[in-house]
Amino acid sequence: MQLFIEGEWVDALDGVVRKIRCPADGSFVRSVADAGPRDAARAISSARASFASRVWADRPERERGALLLRVADLIDRDVAAYSMAESLDTGKRLVEAEYDMADIAACFRYYGAMAGEGIGRVVDTGRPDALSRITVSPVGVCALITPWNYPLLQASWKVAPALLAGNSFVIKPSELTPSTTMMLMDTLSEAGLPAGVANLVTGTGAGVGATLTSHPDVDLVSFTGGLTTGRSVMAAAAATVKRVALELGGKNPNIVFADSDYETAIDHALTAVFLHSGQVCSAGTRLIVEESLHDRFVADLADRASRIRLGGPFDDNAETGTLISGAHREKVAAYVAAGIAEGAVLVTGGSAPAEERFADGFFYLPTILDGCTATMSVITDESFGPVLTVETFRTEAEAISIANDTIYGLAGAVFTTDSGKAQRVAEALRHGTVWINDYHPYLPQAEWGGFGQSGNGRELGQAGLAEYREIKHVFHNIDPKPPHWFGGSPAGSTDVAGG
Repeated sequence: MQLFIEGEWVDALDGVVRKIRCPADGSFVRSVADAGPRDAARAISSARASFASRVWADRPERERGALLLRVADLIDRDVAAYSMAESLDTGKRLVEAEYDMADIAACFRYYGAMAGEGIGRVVDTGRPDALSRITVSPVGVCALITPWNYPLLQASWKVAPALLAGNSFVIKPSELTPSTTMMLMDTLSEAGLPAGVANLVTGTGAGVGATLTSHPDVDLVSFTGGLTTGRSVMAAAAATVKRVALELGGKNPNIVFADSDYETAIDHALTAVFLHSGQVCSAGTRLIVEESLHDRFVADLADRASRIRLGGPFDDNAETGTLISGAHREKVAAYVAAGIAEGAVLVTGGSAPAEERFADGFFYLPTILDGCTATMSVITDESFGPVLTVETFRTEAEAISIANDTIYGLAGAVFTTDSGKAQRVAEALRHGTVWINDYHPYLPQAEWGGFGQSGNGRELGQAGLAEYREIKHVFHNIDPKPPHWFGGSPAGSTDVAGG
């Protein structure tokens, strides 16, 4: 497969190719171009030319919204192909990929339906001779850099608002999972997007991402990924003072009070951390459980975690899948080993499965580490794997303090049957999304993003669209007169600015 530039699939200039393999069994998926800096510059030039031509930016917003609605319909039509490609790239279960496609279509529909809403306002000047209005315009050329865990979902969170606002863009999917983002380029073309508005380059962060984040013709960078890379993105963008939106993951607390509904809390605790093998930025990897409930809760949780069925994308009996790569599995294993060395107690898991049928994939057993404290690396660092740490508390205030003791602040949850307590804790948590008696649901109409080093800016909702818009104030004097502020005014004149 090639790069998508100026509305056409073109070869990478250096002719380098990368093979994509399914992490569940190592099977060959496809070959893709491995782009370099010159390819990224070509794609930026295409986006800049299309934006300068106003071929998309000058379309009425309702027309731009209508295109997004057509994209949603086309994703629904091609859901089987999209889901298959996503499962093969990521190793996630096919049913999970199908759920993702429904969410992706919903994102395009949400922004498509927003067209024409909140695009400006009139400001009262307090003067009879002047009109004042606030207008919005597109930012310009956007560099969109997406992760491997939810490839097309994260792309949709960026592409849909960027297009509704009238921008042109270059998107770089993860080099590990590019397939569905590549498919989206054809879908956008079929929906009627003009050539050059959407551009795609496949390659590594070093080969492509560095150019996208530093190039002077890029006006905004939206990046979803790890904290270390996010810091580099922010630094690279600083030289040209680009807009930067970052979603950098989290170390997300799941607080369980003793008065919670037991079955609900324990079932959600499993889903919070082991969905997609923990490869979720908002995964509830920190279980913070009331001390009086700890022993029973952890014992039952470990029993259920040990019985979670692993398997490949098309295994109907599987409940969760593989990690993305061998290198990532080694990182997760090292994370667990460090926690045990620091004094955490391994309750279950802690290794790759022993069965021969898992030998060709990058599976890792659901893992629980008990006896964890704030100073341990398993509490401070993100594993991005199926690893749950357990901490305890005695009071509501202590639970809040423990949950907020992190450099991150993406998401968290509280389980209790006391509504007043739930609301107090939710308000006190320094996290961008807080669930009460639930875990993981999100809505395209509700903003998503984090406090602290989980990033800046927001995706989804009205704020997610605002990221891709510039705000302009237009002041119109409808009865202009010379102000006579400085010398040289006619004798006897007392006019000054404003009257």
